[in-house]
Amino acid sequence: MIWAKEETLPRKELEMIQLEKLKKTVAYIYERVAPYRGKMDRAGVKPEDIQTLSDLRRLPFTYKKDFRDNYPMGLFAVDKKELVRFHASSGTTGKPTVVGYTKNDLEMWLGNVARIACMGGASAQDIVQLSFGYGTFTGALGLHGGLEKIGAAVIPMSSGNTKKQIMFLKDMGVTLLVATPSYALHLGEEIRKSGLDPETDLSVRIGLFGGEGMTEAMREEMHRIWGKDFLCTQNYGLSELCGPGVAGECQELCGMHINEDWFIPEIIDPKTEEVLPPGERGELVVTCLGKEALPLVRYRTGDMTRLFYEPCKCGRTTVRMENLSGRADDMLVIRGVNVFPTQIEEVLLSIEEIGPHYEILVERKNRLDVMTITVELIDDRLLDSYSKLSELEQRIKAGLKSQLGLATQIRLVAPYSLQRFEGKAKRIKDLRKDGL
Repeated sequence: MIWAKEETLPRKELEMIQLEKLKKTVAYIYERVAPYRGKMDRAGVKPEDIQTLSDLRRLPFTYKKDFRDNYPMGLFAVDKKELVRFHASSGTTGKPTVVGYTKNDLEMWLGNVARIACMGGASAQDIVQLSFGYGTFTGALGLHGGLEKIGAAVIPMSSGNTKKQIMFLKDMGVTLLVATPSYALHLGEEIRKSGLDPETDLSVRIGLFGGEGMTEAMREEMHRIWGKDFLCTQNYGLSELCGPGVAGECQELCGMHINEDWFIPEIIDPKTEEVLPPGERGELVVTCLGKEALPLVRYRTGDMTRLFYEPCKCGRTTVRMENLSGRADDMLVIRGVNVFPTQIEEVLLSIEEIGPHYEILVERKNRLDVMTITVELIDDRLLDSYSKLSELEQRIKAGLKSQLGLATQIRLVAPYSLQRFEGKAKRIKDLRKDGL
């Protein structure tokens, strides 16, 4: 099912809509957002200079750093009294990236989520179990509102409590599961361990997955566990852009359709910042069109992908982005949570018993992401006291849980055990790339 007529417009009509909205957005952000106005002035560009879509590349980029430098609401374009919702995601210094919505922003957001839900096969007849964690994370409430908008019935299950998850899947006749891909795999295995066969004993026919990337190996394993006819698609969004609803896979599974009447994508070389032609892989840059509270122009997402403009067999004419092939920066996505090494370092450096050297290992165990952080003790005499080691480990875990919002494993080692580097330290080892 196609939710909105804008998904099937001829490219010329779609670009006319984009240009009209782009002109208004640039004028709006120049007038109302002082930090971005300063950037435009330094770049020597005014709103009236934007006359074609190709003029977009004349505008300066917006970076994650801009959110940090203007924390919490310095990039907002409206007064607080016009806001009806706040969300937040992790930031590079431990402070969250705060985003806000007006009433019109929420309507736009949930309309875009409704589109990507329909792309993935959802309908008003579905009963949805939403297994994202609720809170300031945009994923749960975004999918919740978008699915309700199309008429589906939503169970706000949240994450964890796997036994109850299984009970509701069976007893409530759930037909659609929203989760991270890794949790869906873990949940499917636990269902089989309980003696149920998801394909024959449950009614779940669709998975709408987000919060982390899904490899084709994971998709194949999803079919093995949930059944050969289980339709699983992934969708894309960032809190800064609106949350979920930027793009999503249709049932043809040939890339994620971008809602282009609300988002203009570009692909750039992350080093030279030059715009690349269609089909070339680079960093995704997104301009938001029509947002009131937090308008963003040329936001550098850090995500590496390609764009394809050929119309899709599903009937949609919107551009498709290839499944993400990595990031231009060192951010990790652990169980749907953005994690930066600097956040971890901030916690570790606040604990006097451990040194500044650490290593991060990310693995996938039992279908779930596990992050183990190895840190050096300053005084190796602590190794002789189990109680002191245990207390220190729990203190580190608590600090990281408070900072990151997720649990970690801690490994304490003797002083000078970890490798030293003459150049830039290589602290991260991610073993999930091609795994399940």
